[in-house]
Order: sequence, then structure tokens, then C-alpha cells
Amino acid sequence: MQVSLEQADGLERRLRVEVPEQRLATQIQKRLVDVARTARIDGFRPGKAPTKVIERQFGARIRNEVVSEVLRTSFTEALEAERLRPVAEPVIDPFDATAGAGLSYTATFEVFPEIVLPKFETLTVARPLCEINASDLDKMIGVLREQNKTWIAVERPAQRDDQTTLDFDGTLDGESFAGGKAENFTLVLGSNRMINGFEEGLLGSKAGDERILALAFPADYHKAELAGKPVSFKVAVKQVAEPMLPALDESFFEKFGVHDGGLEAFRREVHGSMERERDRAVERRFSELILERVREASDFHLPRAMVQTEVARLQQEMRRNFAMRGVDTAQMGLPDPALFESQANKRVKLGLLMAEIIKTAGIVAQPAKVRARVEAMAASYEHPDALVKWYYEDPQRLHEIEGLCLEDEAVKWIADRTQVTDAPVSFDALMNPGQTASQPATNSAA
Repeated sequence: MQVSLEQADGLERRLRVEVPEQRLATQIQKRLVDVARTARIDGFRPGKAPTKVIERQFGARIRNEVVSEVLRTSFTEALEAERLRPVAEPVIDPFDATAGAGLSYTATFEVFPEIVLPKFETLTVARPLCEINASDLDKMIGVLREQNKTWIAVERPAQRDDQTTLDFDGTLDGESFAGGKAENFTLVLGSNRMINGFEEGLLGSKAGDERILALAFPADYHKAELAGKPVSFKVAVKQVAEPMLPALDESFFEKFGVHDGGLEAFRREVHGSMERERDRAVERRFSELILERVREASDFHLPRAMVQTEVARLQQEMRRNFAMRGVDTAQMGLPDPALFESQANKRVKLGLLMAEIIKTAGIVAQPAKVRARVEAMAASYEHPDALVKWYYEDPQRLHEIEGLCLEDEAVKWIADRTQVTDAPVSFDALMNPGQTASQPATNSAA
């Protein structure tokens, strides 16, 4: 067998493989003999048909089977000979397998990049340092009240911070468009979930009202076919409700496990919970900063196949999120892949780096640590033992936890080799990194 390797752009490789006819002929002949032993052919007893009759009746099928098998095995042998690790299945060019001419083909594929890890001792990472003060505590108690508010239906016109229940149907040039329709959709006015003008157009409406909203999608809207386009929404208001915050009394405290001690005991409980959340957030953010720093300090080509797979996964994830928010995704196309290109590149690069670090450091998932992580995750559930059992019943589910443990150990390994400094940060900034009032989320349907 002859193998020649061509290096194309980046990580793309082309293998030209030529398999001699003798290798095919040997396997074809063996297969013909096997078939001849059991073949039932009119005019001959089982196993007694002449070789030429067997070849005439089964030869073409057997040759095709052998060619397919030899193609697979020869490609594997060629990879081993050239010491190549393909990222995905190869693209096989139309090949020549004419009888008597052997088998010749070209396989095109991407290989995994060679990764040179950065010098960790030259990297500096800032670890968040956060103190919880009285104003943080007061704000958190306000958040807890907000989270436990109830909605009371009212007959008055809707105003900012009211919750409306709606049916809406959007049209573009008189035609419905994908993702522009929803029923029993709940929307808090002023939440900035929708495009400009939608929520403002419902101020002053009452249950039973219908409104036509003439709006326009932003010029930079993520779906190119809608960006900058005028659109009309027919909206039916089914209910208007106002928020009611719970009082700071015993019944409210009991929801958080505080049965004695009144307000002071409640504040201590909330403060302790905030400290635990703070500690987890510090570790999470520190881990993110370490990995981000390592990613920025590394440079290598990324396999397009891996990036495309990650883009597709992110597209589906966005569709699921839209569906959970009440958007009709039945006729909705996939979001523009360009939206996810940068994020997919970062994830693929980080995944490859982590795999290399884990291999270099000789890190393995310790069963005791995997068990401890599963039990910690299950602790907040009503039946923790059942959840632990659920994880251990499925190797794939358990493998996901093992991956998290490997990542934790890899981050610790990196941290031990980098320069770590302290960076004071407020509780709000720690818990909500990058969040600003000027960047509200926008619902895709409107």
C-alpha cells in the first residue's frame, strides 16, 4: 500500500492511498469460497456450483463489500503510518476501484492541532476579594421580597412594572413571520424584553383591550431578514396585574427556615447564605479568569469541524431558550450562525487547552471527589439519595460530573503555577459580572 500526505490550509490534510489489486483479490477470493459453500443456485447442489458461476452471480456485490471494508481499514492504517489524529470523519473523493486496478482514493480531513502550553509562571490572575456590607444585605432582602411577590389582577389601566398577559401576532408586509406569535405570554412592562415601543405601546391598556403596534426591528437585530424592517403587532390584553411585596413578618421568615428570633435572626440567615454564594462566586469567577488568561496566552489553529459542531449546539440552545420564554419556534429557522462564531471559537479553544493540560498534568478523576461532588449537588433536593442513584445508574451522566472534577483539578494545577493577586470587588459586581442597565435582554419574537 502506498500513502502520500499533503498538508493543505491550517489543519486540513489530504491522504492519497493506493491499495494494490492483490490485497483486494485475496479477500474477494476468500469471500467467494465462503459464499460457494452455502449458495443455492438453480441446477446445482448446495456448495457444488462452479467458481465462474459464483463469480458471475455474486462477484460484483462481493467486490463492492470488500472495497468498502478495505477503504476503512486502509485509511486507519494510513493514519497510523503518518501518525495523524483526525477530528471527524474524512471526505472521500470519488475513488477508482475498477476490477484489476486496485483501489485508489483521496481522503480529506482535519487533524487536532499541536498545542504548546503557555509558561504559566509568567501569567498574572486577579482573584476577586469581596466583603458583604449592610447595604448589600438590605438589597438582598429586597430581592427576596421581589422574588416572592404576588400578582393581583386589577381593572385599572396598565402602568410600568405591571404584569400583562397577552396574545400577540406579528406581521411583516402583511405576512406572519417565524417567532412573531405567542399566546398567554406574560410580560412585565418596563422589563425591556421586547423591541423598542412594544411595552410602551401597552401602557394604559386594560384587560380586554386590543392594540395594533406599528414598530420596527433594530437595524442590528440578530435575524438579518428582520433587521431594520417595519412590523405590525396585533396584541390582545387578557389581564393586567400589579405586584404586591410580602411583609417582613414571621410567615415570610419561615419560608427561609427561620422560625425564631424575628428580623435579626432572618438577617443573620440571609447574611450566611450570601457568604456561601459569595464564596462559590469567587471560586467560579477565579476559575473563569484563569481559563480566560490561559486561552489568551495560547495560539493555535482550531478545527473548523469542531467549531461548526459547537455553533450548531449553541443555535439549538437558543431555540430552546426562546421556547421556554413562550416564543413559538415551530416555524422559526435557526439563528444566524455568525452570532455564535466567536463564542464557539472560545469554547473549542478552551476545550482543547483543558484536554492538553489534563494530559500534561496527569490529572485523573478521583472516585471519592466525584462522589463528593454528586452528593453536594444532590444535597439541596428533597430526595438526595435518589438523585445520587440516578447519576450512578448512567455512565454518561456520571462522565459529565467526572469532567467537572477534572476541570476543577486542572484549574487548581494552573493556579499553583501562576501569579495570583487580590482584586477588591463589590458583591453586586461579583454576582452580576458585566450586567448593565443599558444592555437589557431582547425577546426574539418582538
